[in-house]
This record gives sequence, C-alpha cells and structure tokens, in this order.
Amino acid sequence: MAAAFTSTSTSRRQFLTLLGISAAAVSCGTATANGGSGSGSQIKTLKYQGAVGSVSLPELAADLGHLEDLKLEWVGNTISGPQDIQSAATGQTHFGSAFNGAVIKLAAGNAPIKAVISSYGSDQYSYGGYFVLEDSPIRSARDLVGKKVGMNTLGAHYQALLDLYLSRNGLSKADAAKVEPLVVPPVNTEQALRQKQIEVGVLTGILRDKALATGGIRPLFTDVELLGPFSAGTYIMTERFIKQNPDTVRTFTTGVAKAIEWSRTTPREEVVARMTEIVKKRGRNEDTAALQYWHSYGIAEHGGRIPDKSFQLWIDWLGERGEIKKGQFKPSDLYTNEFNGFGKG
Repeated sequence: MAAAFTSTSTSRRQFLTLLGISAAAVSCGTATANGGSGSGSQIKTLKYQGAVGSVSLPELAADLGHLEDLKLEWVGNTISGPQDIQSAATGQTHFGSAFNGAVIKLAAGNAPIKAVISSYGSDQYSYGGYFVLEDSPIRSARDLVGKKVGMNTLGAHYQALLDLYLSRNGLSKADAAKVEPLVVPPVNTEQALRQKQIEVGVLTGILRDKALATGGIRPLFTDVELLGPFSAGTYIMTERFIKQNPDTVRTFTTGVAKAIEWSRTTPREEVVARMTEIVKKRGRNEDTAALQYWHSYGIAEHGGRIPDKSFQLWIDWLGERGEIKKGQFKPSDLYTNEFNGFGKG
C-alpha cells in the first residue's frame, strides 16, 4: 500500500533538506516522544501521523485490539514518507513509515533509528506500474532513452525501480542518464500521460485502477514483475525510544504483525468494511470512496518480519549513485526483528 503511506510530490531537493538535520536535533527530540520523564515507566500513548482516507496498519491493529494497553494519538497527516520518518527521528512522533531507501538515507544523516517491522510492499494485488499509452512505440527499456517518466518523487522508491529496470535490461549508465524522471503529482499523472506531457507515468492503487478502467494505456513493466513480491517500506523508531520502552515496542510491533496477517487472511470485503468503519469513527471528515479500491498492504513476509534483502537492494542502489558510501551499512545495522513476537511460542 505504498500510495497510502509514502506517495509525495516532494522534490529531491526538499527531501535532502529533510535529511539535513543535525545529530543534536535528532538526539534531542521531545521528552515525551523519545522516552518520557525518566521515571522508569514506559510510554503507552504513541503519537503518529496518518493519511487522509486510508487506514494504516497501526490504526487497524488498534481497532482490532492487538495493541493491548497502547493508545494511538493522531497529531496530523503526513505529507510524505521521508517527512513521516523525519518526524519520528526528531521526536515529534513515536513512529513513522517510509520506503526503505529513505530509511537508509536518514540513517546516513546520523539519525539513530531502527526499522522494526515492514509497513507496505508490492504483490499481485498492490503494485506500482510504469504505464504508457496503448499506441506508444515504447516497448523496451532502450526505448526510454530521451523520454520523460513521471513519478511521485525523485530519489526514492520509483526512481530506484526505474534505475533497476534500465540496468537489468542492459542500458549503460550513459544511456540510462538520458532517461528523464520528472516529479508529477499522482493525481495528475494519468492526465499528463494522456496529454503526452510525459511518455511514461507511474500509477498505483485507485489511480491505477481507474486509469486502467478508462482504457487506452498499458504497463511497460511493474515493480512486481521486476522484483517479485517484496516489502518496500518499514516502520521506524529511534534507538533511544526502543531502549527506554522495549515492552511498548514489542506490543506495538507484534500488534502490527497480527494486523498484517488479519488483513491477509480475512476476506477483502470484510477488511474494507472494517477500514471504512474506522475512518468514519475517527471523525476527520474524510471520503471513504478510495477504500473500495484497497487490495492489500502488499507485505511479502509472514508477520511483516524484515529480511536482509529489504535493505540490501537499496543499500547497493544508493551506493552506486554515490548517495551513501559503499560499505557504509549492512542490512542488520538498519533493522531489528527482536520485538516482533508474532508466531513465536
């Protein structure tokens, strides 16, 4: 469910600005968000950001009763995945979700964070597609040379996948550099494609389904075709918060894992009905129409456990781009499954 949590029209420059936080700002945070008053009691109310018209896994877990004695405190809606994890890193919230490449970049900016459970991914039901017009001459990676590709943000998930597609199909770095990724807000991507302002557009979720229903477009490739089912994003917390609130982190992570499996094993219509009820109950004056297009959270692994490959792919990509130092991280530096008790005896 990438679109629900991480879709953004944030430019690469804005994203890099977000990462330009000082170590002092990251380590300070607010006393409430990053570990309490030092009384020894663990935080039981978790501040978080939501997304309009959608239900995140923690929100679903809370409604199902899987967060036990924990409460969620909504502090507003996120504008992007990078912004969401930035808020968690600086102590404005207790957790945030973003593309794993964004998590790596934030860690590279000296933010002491750890991913604790997967938050979204791509599967046969929920995926990102790179679409062209039905009569487009673009049929292969090489046909993209000199063409414009519209996506929600640069330097993140969909540019990474585009780079991988070009590389795996034999394009040299010189030729790949001639493919022009552009920021196009997701709500405008279909129109930009049909008006030939761009030659390829990334479409996901409800926007993809509506565009396909209208007709006249076809996928050049999808992220699932490229990588198979994969988990693409994670929920992160600060290392300080984890150290000071281990029981809370365990309850949160295990509860989210239970919600993942509930959404996977429950009939889709029942999941959508539950989400619709959640959105109506929280009273934020939101339209629930988009929920009818929900298919899955797309998380590949059982209970949202994080495998090395969820980070290694993007570590390699960022290293090749020179955005992090090669060898700067190994996957285990960035995540932990220690607090995910789902499926344990």
